[in-house]
Order: sequence, then structure tokens, then C-alpha cells
Amino acid sequence: MTNFDYDTAFMRNRGFISLSEQQKLKQSRVAIAGLGGTGGAQLAALSRLGIGRFNLADLDEYELKNFNRQYGATMKTLGEQKTTVAQNIVQDINPDACVKIFDSGIHSGNIELFLEEVDIVVDSLDFYCFKERFLLYAAAKKKGLWVLTSPPLGFGFTLLCFDPTGMGFEEYFNFNPHDSEFELSAAFIAGLAPKAYMFRYLDQAGLDIDNHQLPSVSPAPFIIAGVIATQVCNLLLSKVKPVAVPTVIQYDALLHIYKKHQLRWGMKGPLQRIKKMILQAKLRKAKPH
Repeated sequence: MTNFDYDTAFMRNRGFISLSEQQKLKQSRVAIAGLGGTGGAQLAALSRLGIGRFNLADLDEYELKNFNRQYGATMKTLGEQKTTVAQNIVQDINPDACVKIFDSGIHSGNIELFLEEVDIVVDSLDFYCFKERFLLYAAAKKKGLWVLTSPPLGFGFTLLCFDPTGMGFEEYFNFNPHDSEFELSAAFIAGLAPKAYMFRYLDQAGLDIDNHQLPSVSPAPFIIAGVIATQVCNLLLSKVKPVAVPTVIQYDALLHIYKKHQLRWGMKGPLQRIKKMILQAKLRKAKPH
């Protein structure tokens, strides 16, 4: 059996990543909140990039309904904790990696520990985890940490990178603390999809807002994994000027559309507020009567 050697394992990165840069990736710690649809694939991509330290949070176990999109979901992992599977994925790639797992998810009792010694945060939480997101973004901003998120939207994605010195999460989405879950959901989708390309081919019969069931397909999480790994690499190694909210990037692989949005006022802008109202009407139509 061949012994593991970090430099040999990641030598093919050379040419794009220097020896000194590779050592920086090895010493960097990335926190990933949520290991489902996007989080698992992102973790694999970051591990193969050579990131050497991770904090991983998720409270769920793998179910059969995860099979269509989640990297770690297999017959062998049914019923297993996602954090345990994630740790195995990392250490099967890099046995020397340091992995801290948080199998109760993130909450007020562990958020400080989750962000301890972290360089960058990746938000891959389930769509409806509003309470956890508010907590995560506030704590990360306080610590001066970038938070990256890229939710799947049909056969595409949106990339949002939150600079701790720039526009914040709640400011961009223009959340009202008194909003209902439905209103928060509409505001969230509006901010995640400045152009709702997926509605061109979405069958709204697949939406079940009340039961938190949103349609998804496998290509998006794997595209997103490469995008997030690239942004993490860039922020750690300072290769090019990063893109930060209120600049938002959207891509739809099915429609062959790429768009960079400059949303100076976030969701407070008059056009975005109108779009949010239209979206609320569409979502209400999708709700069962």
C-alpha cells in the first residue's frame, strides 16, 4: 500500500498553484455549514484542492430522498450522520487533514467554536434555515470573515460573496425581522435569483412550500462545487480582485446564460421590490389550497 504524501497527492495543482501557495491551502481552515446538496460536493472539491483543515456542521442523517443530488448519499451511507460521512470523504482524500465535526448543526451554543481559527465560511445550509443563517452571518461579520454561498437554481446557480467590511447578509436581502417564513422565503429567493431564469422551465407542481420541498437536480451542486472552491482559493491566495455583494453572479447551464448583476441597493431597490411582489404572487399560486 502506498503511503500518503501531501506534496505528491497535490503536485498536479502546480502551474496554477505554487509550492508556497499550496502550503497556505494546507494550513487554511474552511468552515462549511450544511453538508447536503451543495455542501458535500463543495467539501470534496476543497479537499482535492488541498485545503487541510475543516469545521463541518450538519445535524441530519442521509435518507433515500437525498440520492438525486447529495454527494455523500449512497446505499452504504443510508442512516449515517452526514458529518461522519463528510469526515470520511475528506480523510479518504487527505488522511492528514484536520476535521472538526459539529453534528448538532450550528446554534448559539456552538457558533463561536464553529468559527474558531477559521479563514473562510461557506454557507450551504438548507434553504429554510433562516435562524441559523442570521446567527452565522452575524458571527462571521463580527470576526471579520468572508461568507460564500451559492444555492442551486434549477440547472444553474447564483454566487454571493459577503465581504465582512461590505454589505451584510440582512442588508442585502432587506429582511424584516417581523416577516413570516413565507415572506422571508420570498425575499430570500428574490435576492438569490435577481433574474429567475429557472422559472422558464420549472413545473410549479414540483414546489411544495408548506412542506419545505423545493425541486433540485444533480448538475447544479457539482457546478457550484467548482465555483465555491475557486472563490475560496482566490480569497486565500489573493490571485485576483474578489467579487463581493452587492455584485452577484448568475449562471444557468441549461439556458446558456451568464449574468453579473450590480445591485447597489440590494433588495431595497425599487425594481427588486417589484420583482419580490411578483415572486410572492407566483409562490402563493404554488401553495396547495
